[in-house]
This record gives sequence, structure tokens and C-alpha cells, in this order.
Amino acid sequence: MTVEEKPILVRKEKNLAWILLNRPNKLNAIDSATLDLLESALVELEADEEIRCVLLKGVGDRAFSAGADTSVFLTLSVEEAKKTISEKGQRVLAKIRELSKPVIAVVNGYALGGGCELALACDFRIASEKARFSQPEINLGLVPGWGGTQLLPRLVDATRAREMILTGRMVDAGEAYNIGLVNKVVPPEKLDEEATKLAESLASGPPKSLAAAKRLLNLSLQTPLSEGLKKEAEDFSSLFATEDFREGVAASRERRKPLFKGK
Repeated sequence: MTVEEKPILVRKEKNLAWILLNRPNKLNAIDSATLDLLESALVELEADEEIRCVLLKGVGDRAFSAGADTSVFLTLSVEEAKKTISEKGQRVLAKIRELSKPVIAVVNGYALGGGCELALACDFRIASEKARFSQPEINLGLVPGWGGTQLLPRLVDATRAREMILTGRMVDAGEAYNIGLVNKVVPPEKLDEEATKLAESLASGPPKSLAAAKRLLNLSLQTPLSEGLKKEAEDFSSLFATEDFREGVAASRERRKPLFKGK
């Protein structure tokens, strides 16, 4: 298998990293091996101190990802389906949410089922005008298994989430933007450029503060307000010990752009 045949490719550009889903002939569907490689890539990029922001994209112009590879579904027992598909997929997508660096989903074409859930796990979603989103599992006699029932209602309003999950209806890029599913919609030829601009902006920010902000935002979805506020106060004050805090204050006073070093 050559590098270009691997289902997951990682491209590093200065302080940015692109994770590419590389199964274009199968609409970038995600099988167990692809999940393993995606997990390994996330672990590697978490440990790479030079990388400040991660972009996730599907190869080709037809699909971001069509979701879980359904070709093996009928061969699995209930327990196998739980362990090798749902729990495994949830574990890998949790690594995206918990990554200390911002992650941007760069969506062109279809983001279906697990592909939609993969985008939901990211911090930002930049979509081309050709992007299409759906949770069609109900049409297979299933429900979303990689977090869709829990993440989608937290991202868009409950009415829209129920409609998408209970009917499997597909929404186009414009509607996705209107309901808050994506941050921005751009022409297909501008997709990489706009995503890179956002990534570069995030990469220039203070890494420790960005990591803390991600942790707190995730915590807000799963803890009482009082506990979240307590943790926020702890993280806020702990950042006073960082060099980046002092650089940020100095830059503000001197009316210049700060140079954050992650210290």
C-alpha cells in the first residue's frame, strides 16, 4: 500500500495539520481500519507541539464522508456492532472534541451519518455550497451511533435535530448555516482558502488559553452551572502564570499583535 492509498493521510503545513479522509471511491466511508488510523493521527498531532490547529477534510469533491462503512453491518452481532462500530467510533470522535487544539471540519459534498457526526465533533465547520448534511440512519432501521443524538440537539435547536434524526432528511449548505450547523458557507473553489484563513487565525492564538477554552466549553455540556463556573475560575486564574498572558497584556498596551509561544 502506497502512502496515497492509505485511508487516512496527514499533511503538515508549518503550524497547521490536515487530516484527509482518503477513500474517495467509497465517498470517504469510514471502516474500522480508518478509525484506527484516524485515532493514531489525532494522538500524534496532540503530541506535536508545533501544530496549533487541525483541519479535517475528505479527498475528492463528492463527499466529506458518507459515514460508517455499512458493507459489514449484516455480518455483525449486537455485541460486535456495539464494540467495533458505535463505541469505537464514539471513542475516536471524543478525541477530536478533547484535542487541545482547535479542529476545523472542511466540508465539501456529502456529510452523511457518521460523516455528519464527525463534523459535529469538530470545533468549527466550514462548508462549500455543495455540502449536504444528514443523519439517515433511521432509514436503515438504526439510530445515529457516533454521538448524533446527543451532539446535534446541543448544536442546533431541538426541533431541527428531531426532524433530521427522526426523518433522515438532508439539509443543504444554506439551511445548515441558517440552523447553526455550520459556521460559514463559501464557493467550492474558495473552501480550502477560507478554512486555512480561519486555521491560521486560530494557530496564532495562545495555545494554553485555547485548550482551556475547549475544555470549559465541553464541560458546559455535561456539568451543572455551579461546577462549570468553579472550573472556569480555576482555569482563568491559572493562566495568569503563563508567559502568553503577559505577552497578551503587553501587546494590548503597546497596540501591537501578540506573539504567543504556548508558554
